[in-house]
Amino acid sequence: MAGPSTNERSYDAPPPPALVTLVRSEACHFCADAHRVLADFAADYPLEVDTVDVRSESGRLLMARHRATMSPLVLIDGTFFSNGRLPRRKLATHLNQRYGAAPTAAQSVRSGGRHG
Repeated sequence: MAGPSTNERSYDAPPPPALVTLVRSEACHFCADAHRVLADFAADYPLEVDTVDVRSESGRLLMARHRATMSPLVLIDGTFFSNGRLPRRKLATHLNQRYGAAPTAAQSVRSGGRHG
């Protein structure tokens, strides 16, 4: 073939931000940890984090619909991701598959570098 077909594009539009729903409970250390982890990941990936109180009507409905046994319940684009302690490696793998690897150079610059 001489060149790209008319249906091929020379670039791909980036995927839209992932909508992460965090159903959290008051005084829940796993919930506070998940909130921090999501904030850290949001620095490197396009995430929109929506926090829902487990005691609210929508929080109770989400917990029941996804049969979550403990807080926090984490949904990505409305799909169950985890409940209980947020699995960091699983989240990193999911986001890397969706967006590509996080820019480690930007992480180093933002954090002031790493010293070992």
